[in-house]
Amino acid sequence: MQTYDIVIIGGGPAGLAAAIAAKESGIDRILILERSERAGGILNQCIHNGFGLHTFHEELTGPEYADRFIRQAESLGIECRLRTMAVDIAAGEAAPVHTVTAVSSTDGLVQICARSVILAMGCRERPRGALNIPGFRPAGIFSAGTAQRLVNMDGYMPGREVVILGSGDIGLIMARRMTLEGAKVHAVAEIMPYSGGLKRNIVQCLDDYGIPLLLSHTVTWIHGKDRVEGVTLSQVDENRRPIPGTEQFYPCDTLLLSVGLIPENELSRGMGVTLSPATSGPLVNESLETDIPGVFACGNVLHVHDLVDYVSEEASAAGRHAADYVKHLGDKSAGTPFPMISPASKRRIPSSSERGIPLTAEHGIRYTVPAFIRPERMPSKLTIRFRVTDVYRNCRVCVCFDDIPVKKKARRIVAPGEMEEIRLERELFERHPVPKTIRFSLETQNDEDTQDFKEGR
Repeated sequence: MQTYDIVIIGGGPAGLAAAIAAKESGIDRILILERSERAGGILNQCIHNGFGLHTFHEELTGPEYADRFIRQAESLGIECRLRTMAVDIAAGEAAPVHTVTAVSSTDGLVQICARSVILAMGCRERPRGALNIPGFRPAGIFSAGTAQRLVNMDGYMPGREVVILGSGDIGLIMARRMTLEGAKVHAVAEIMPYSGGLKRNIVQCLDDYGIPLLLSHTVTWIHGKDRVEGVTLSQVDENRRPIPGTEQFYPCDTLLLSVGLIPENELSRGMGVTLSPATSGPLVNESLETDIPGVFACGNVLHVHDLVDYVSEEASAAGRHAADYVKHLGDKSAGTPFPMISPASKRRIPSSSERGIPLTAEHGIRYTVPAFIRPERMPSKLTIRFRVTDVYRNCRVCVCFDDIPVKKKARRIVAPGEMEEIRLERELFERHPVPKTIRFSLETQNDEDTQDFKEGR
């Protein structure tokens, strides 16, 4: 039985940043498990620039951004096992020890004991099967991420006449990439009345190349039996149902799907981590710790991010918190074997008071990360990230302790495609009675608030 202080599942940008932060916090026995042949995750196929502006204050491509973290991890002597897939994690009982079962072509099946586990598996794309699009199943239908790998890493062109369904960031970026490679992108269709991607990607990837973005449209039929020959696009109403008489045929040989990302949480669910119905990622507290002690989550496995810089920032925090957790355990001497953990063992679910004060998303807020706060353990300033349910203009993010407003932040415009954040100061809990719940909501502008908006309050 191999033993480590921290085992990190996933060697992408989240896993690497978490490992580096934990190492710099004084933890030596760290192991990264990565199923691919190279660390860096999805960044290895993202050859466009725009990465690193927040982290390194310069513009990098995806592989360049990943390489900086890979080199830093190597210089710190962090062990990373490539082509190794974690297939199961058994949560410990009262003794905070977890058993990770992994498999690789070189070591076969191995079990690893860890005082702490950091979940950093990333996310996957939603497939065609989740969309219920009528028609045959011809060749030429790809997820946007698969097409990106084919073009950028394998040197294959999926097709020459393209329609893209969904306006997520990967789809927008692939509209530009396919155009640069000589393909004709006829349209990007989005079922919602707003885009699911960043505004800058709409401008740089669609507007700059004359590619139309058709909002409130979806694919209602895929033509072709052996190969895609075209698609029918239809307008949809406010209930996202196709409007009869609005059908329009677009000839194409390729349909790319960019219809959402899903956090990769099969391992989390298998070990008993409670998942959020809004994000499909774990519910975590201010330390990014799940409801299983010693198990932390960060990056896109927690919730889907806009920028990899935010993934790295969040993962670094998870690494530091995991290191603090291991140090707190601290009565085990280095090298002492941990006891075997039975996969069938039962764990005690912490009570609500142990988990912390719940954060409630309402009135325009879809979710918040974290979902719980323990005021006595939070830093002087805690970043709360969230997404909204619709496009709102001239609004304020309102934070209430129960029914008492304690903080408001003015926003000219918010949209579901862009992640928002607000910082809570620890002193708020010193100035106000400790609440039973912390409520996050949106307030729309009214006349008496005009001056507040002008002054940015």
